[in-house]
Amino acid sequence: MADDEVMGAAPDEAARSASGLVAGREPDEEGRRLWLQARAAATNAYAPYSGLRVGAALSTAGGATFSGVNVENAAYPAGLCAERAALAGAVAAGALGAGQRLTAVAVARVDDGPIGPCGLCLQALAEFGDPDIIVAVSAGADAAGAPAVLRVVALHELLRAPFRLGAHTAHDTHVVDERHDAHDTTDTPDTADAHVPAPDEGERP
Repeated sequence: MADDEVMGAAPDEAARSASGLVAGREPDEEGRRLWLQARAAATNAYAPYSGLRVGAALSTAGGATFSGVNVENAAYPAGLCAERAALAGAVAAGALGAGQRLTAVAVARVDDGPIGPCGLCLQALAEFGDPDIIVAVSAGADAAGAPAVLRVVALHELLRAPFRLGAHTAHDTHVVDERHDAHDTTDTPDTADAHVPAPDEGERP
């Protein structure tokens, strides 16, 4: 769900979160089908407060796919993003866990407008690998019923340094490192080795 996909936010504002994906590559047929699955799921989203209905669909290395929708709540922090709803379904079904990875995640609005995952969802997805992120970056359908412009980027291009607790994550860190090297040669912080200050260290507010 996009950063602006909070209850009460105007749907048009959600387009901002997808602006960084315009330079991504075009998805293959499998990626387009996954996006269409996400858009179909979006029709069932529960969004009475913002009116922004979002669906997500993810695929695993084992070939399984799972869908989820955003579920809003009168107590705003109790709402759930579509991406994490799909992720919970995959874990509950036993399709994700130790050594099992995500390969792709598609996010769609019911009105086909641009939208992308928020930072919280990116962190949640990064627990299970470095999947491709598939989103629409402009509205308007083509002959197949999909938006004219879909783009794909790897998760690490959107979240450069996800939080890690050493090696205690379910995804294969070597795969993430290899994909990072293939896309970018610049140095990025290694958060696994980063020093975490004690509560009494660092500057006081």
